[in-house]
Amino acid sequence: MKRAIYQVAVGPQSNLYKHCIKSVNDYAVSIGAEHLVQKQPLLWVKPDPFTGQRSKESYEKYGGFLPIFEKENVFATFKDYDQVAVIDADIYIKPDSPNVFDTISADCHFGAQFERDLPVNERYQRQIIKYSREQLTNTVCKPYDWDFDHPNGGAFFNSGMIVYNCAKMLDHLKGMTPKQFMARPDFQDFIDGIGPFRWQTDQIMLNYWMKKDNLQVEAVDWKFNALFSALEQGKISEAHFVHFFMRHKLPQNGECIQELMDAIDKV
Repeated sequence: MKRAIYQVAVGPQSNLYKHCIKSVNDYAVSIGAEHLVQKQPLLWVKPDPFTGQRSKESYEKYGGFLPIFEKENVFATFKDYDQVAVIDADIYIKPDSPNVFDTISADCHFGAQFERDLPVNERYQRQIIKYSREQLTNTVCKPYDWDFDHPNGGAFFNSGMIVYNCAKMLDHLKGMTPKQFMARPDFQDFIDGIGPFRWQTDQIMLNYWMKKDNLQVEAVDWKFNALFSALEQGKISEAHFVHFFMRHKLPQNGECIQELMDAIDKV
């Protein structure tokens, strides 16, 4: 099996991102996967300046594009591999973590971690229930079944860590390039940040895509995408991949690396 891990790291990198990316590189070496890091924008996705509801500052500060959609350039690599994992630059992989590729069957299009399956604390439970209601019951997403019969809300996956089966994806995409994919008219509201999507990354867009195109998605064990500060006390110590999401809420914006590494076994 030929495997790769794809990351996007455009522009200046924080100490947190550098530390996490190094951990991913070390992990890739340990499991025999290639490590691909995109350091320049290739898709240049930006909202419509006339109809979009995102602030101009949200894309102008990066030079006129939204880095949050650059990860979809991973589609261009599928022809060269059997499996490709996309991992956010704020995910730290612990040494000796098991091989996440081995947890995904060849029958699905991709595997991802569904947030409601996390052993969340009460604060984050309330947050994801509210988030899933806002994001999944609006006009765009409402036509699809998000299975709200769960104490932690609707069934959406976190886009920070996705393992793609390349053959299945190539068959589905039928030659569509990453730029053509992002130019789908039904994605425009997500790019423009209309209504509840104003502050969204690619996450709900990809969940919508999963539902609309009827993709087969397997649930990855929560330990491969554990959200830091969102879990019950002591659970982060059990995780393999620690996702330091919402960096602006971390101590010193996540720049105190040793403090964060020490906290992994305490929170």
